Amino acid sequence: MLNFLPAPLLGLVSALLFVTNTVLFFSAMLPFILLKIFIPNSWIRHHLTRVAMFFGTTWIDVNSFIQKLTRHAKWDIQGLEGFNLDSSYLVVCNHRSWTDIFVLQHIFNHRIPFLKFFLKKELIWVPILGVAWWALDFPFMKRYTRQFIEKHPELKGKDVETTRKYCAKFKRSPVTVLNFLEGTRFNYQKHEKQNSPFRHLLMPKAGGVGIVLSSMGEYLSKIVDVSIVYPENEPPMPFWNFLKGNIPTIVVRLRTLNIPEEFLGKNYEEDDVFKDQFQKWINGLWKEKDQTIASVFEDYNTIPGKK
Repeated sequence: MLNFLPAPLLGLVSALLFVTNTVLFFSAMLPFILLKIFIPNSWIRHHLTRVAMFFGTTWIDVNSFIQKLTRHAKWDIQGLEGFNLDSSYLVVCNHRSWTDIFVLQHIFNHRIPFLKFFLKKELIWVPILGVAWWALDFPFMKRYTRQFIEKHPELKGKDVETTRKYCAKFKRSPVTVLNFLEGTRFNYQKHEKQNSPFRHLLMPKAGGVGIVLSSMGEYLSKIVDVSIVYPENEPPMPFWNFLKGNIPTIVVRLRTLNIPEEFLGKNYEEDDVFKDQFQKWINGLWKEKDQTIASVFEDYNTIPGKK
C-alpha cells in the first residue's frame, strides 16, 4: 500500500499509474481501432468492438488494482447481488464527482456487461480516451441549446436520432447503458439555482432515459438504481481528492427495478401522456433516492451543507 505517502505525492503517483495504464492498453487496442476505422463491414466492426471491450474490461481491472495499491478507502456497498453478464441493464445514478465513474466501473466490472454512457461530442477530442470511447461504441451526443435550435430548426431531433442509432447497435449483444439523470455533478450553487425540491440531488432529466426505454426497453432486463455518497466529503469534490486518497468512505446503495410494462413500446418524443407519466415516475424515483442519501448521512453522523 502506498497510502503512507504525503497526499500531494500520492496524488501524483496515482495519476502517473492511471495514465500509464491507459497508454499501455490504448497501445494494445490501437491495431483493432485502425481496423475498425478502415473496415466498413458492420459484422466485423461489431466484433472489433467486442475485442476493444475485452481490453476495456482488463483496463478497469488494473485501475481497480491501482486503487487498492494507492488508497485505503472503506467501501460500504449494499445490493450488489443477482446480476449477470448475459442480461442488459439500464443504470441510473446520481452524480457527485468524476470519481463516480471509477466507482461504478470498479463495482460492476465482470458482474454486468460493459458500462456505456452518453458523452458530449466534444469529448471525442480528448487525447487517447476519445478514440478509445469511439472504438467501444460510446454514444457521442451533440447537445444544442434551445436558443440555437430556434435559430437552426433543421437540427431539432438530431440528439434523438443519435440516441436511437446507438440503441439499435446495443441490441446486438448484452449491454449496460448508464445515465446520470442530473446531467451534471452536484454542487450547492447549482442546487440553489435550480431551486431543486430535493435536499441532496439536482433535478432529474428524464428525456435521455425515456428515449432509451422507447428504443430498446424490451431488450433490457432491469433498471438498476444506484446512489453514490462520499459521506465525509462535501460537494463539489474535485477528482484530485480521489487521486490523493482523500476519500475515507465510499458508500453505494443499489436496487434493481422492473421496467414498468406501461412504459414499453411508447414513443417518448411524440406521446405527451407517456412523457408526463414517465417524468412523474422519475421524480418519484429521485424522491426515494434523496431519502436513501439522507439515511447514509445519518448513519455516518455527517451533516452536509453549504460552505
